Amino acid sequence: MTKIVSRAALAASLLLAICARAAAAQMQTPDFMAPPYLPPDSSAITAIRAGWLVDVEAGKVLRDQMIVVRGDKIVSVERAPGHVPTGAKVIDLSRYTVTPGLIDCHTHLIGGETNADFLLPLERSAAQETLDGVVHARRTLLAGFTTVRDVGTFRAYLDVALRDYINSGLVMGPRMAVAGAYITVSTGGGEVTGQATDVVLPPEMRLGVANSATEVRQRVREILNHGTDLIKIIATGAVLAAGTKPGVQEYSEEEIHAAVTEAAKYGARVAAHAHGAAGINAAVRAGVASIEHGSLLDDESVRLMKEHGTYLVSDLIDGEYIRQVGKAQGWPAEILRKSEEVAKLKHVGLRKAVAGGVKMAFGTDAGVYPNGENAQQFPLLIQYGGMTPMQVLQSATINAATLIGWQDRVGSIAAGKSADLVAVEGDGLADVGKFAHVAFVMKTGTVYKAP
Repeated sequence: MTKIVSRAALAASLLLAICARAAAAQMQTPDFMAPPYLPPDSSAITAIRAGWLVDVEAGKVLRDQMIVVRGDKIVSVERAPGHVPTGAKVIDLSRYTVTPGLIDCHTHLIGGETNADFLLPLERSAAQETLDGVVHARRTLLAGFTTVRDVGTFRAYLDVALRDYINSGLVMGPRMAVAGAYITVSTGGGEVTGQATDVVLPPEMRLGVANSATEVRQRVREILNHGTDLIKIIATGAVLAAGTKPGVQEYSEEEIHAAVTEAAKYGARVAAHAHGAAGINAAVRAGVASIEHGSLLDDESVRLMKEHGTYLVSDLIDGEYIRQVGKAQGWPAEILRKSEEVAKLKHVGLRKAVAGGVKMAFGTDAGVYPNGENAQQFPLLIQYGGMTPMQVLQSATINAATLIGWQDRVGSIAAGKSADLVAVEGDGLADVGKFAHVAFVMKTGTVYKAP
């Protein structure tokens, strides 16, 4: 009885804290941020003057540009002062660098953020996991990431619900491409692991488990028929799955190819979690769209990825985070050891892939690293990967949009595209660290953050 009362008291205190925070936020929030979070009226016109405009498609920076937005779309981009339509609301960002809305291709908005507990998903309800997603979605959008590719949740389809609520305007967040669940071998890198052998996991945590090519096809069909946008397959072991080994291949090329060909019937692409070179190379040959992590890639990996046009989504920031926070908090030695081993090699592999001309798309594994701090990875891509500031921004805009398949809608500042814009003060390419603190965020014509 005491345990029940203490939980009730805790729940009540949390509710009061949430209400207090919400009330404070409401007092500080301008009208344009009040729900529903929908685009402005289609006749509304906004003219934005940009001191620096990053043309990510051409790979150059333009000075003094005027961006005209009608409703949720960009209608023109021209040299400032340009023509300001009658009745337009003018936003002066002449002291700012304006880029397309940023895109993170490897996020996990649903659920609690990383800690030392392998079994955290079993300790929380679906409601808690989803409400965390609401909080993370808001943080992510206000950090300038107007689009994400969310690549998996242990409890199937919670990401689908979050995506749909954001699209309806009832929840504030980035547009989402979602994976629904992980395709994984039993006890593999996409399973909840570490529990006693006689503990039975709930069905919604095992919907993607498949141990043959036939089962892979079946799971892919089921997941896509539930309204997901892509498939995430776990080709190797993982750092944050107890007992699995990141370098070990868990799916054969034939099984990964089964996922790719089945997904293609639905017009969907496959992202492959892969640390070890054997798993990476098998996934690339099987036709996946992207390799997530790519920690132990070798020369053959670079050659194959270049040949097949496969994107690399290299998440550097979570290794740094685990090394610092994990040690300070006394995380299990298994996590710290595996993270340290792959982090060092990931730096080497990324530099090799960049030099070899492999396509790069930005991704952080947010959820391992705190959601909303995604852009803190920008300087690391330069430091460890040898990328230029322009390459970093391209990876987080037009490259990312192309990987998702949404390059006709987002990823660059051009007439006809969604009015997704982000700004940082001063010359953003001189210091990409500025993007960790964006000053202006517009998504589909609605301003969510302004200087």
